Amino acid sequence: MPWMMLYVALAFAGMVVLAGCAIKVSLAVRGLGRELRRTRERLEPEHAKLVREMRRLEGSGE
Repeated sequence: MPWMMLYVALAFAGMVVLAGCAIKVSLAVRGLGRELRRTRERLEPEHAKLVREMRRLEGSGE
């Protein structure tokens, strides 16, 4: 019987470790999402300027 309690305790400890890793990954994904959103907002005006310039060049026949 003591062995069974030891196995349960070890399994619980393993689940705690896995939960901690899952929380860290979740926080890292959130941070990456924020970084991507911020980068997209910074690049959007430049992208719009590039598209306008490409259309202008296509219209001029160069």
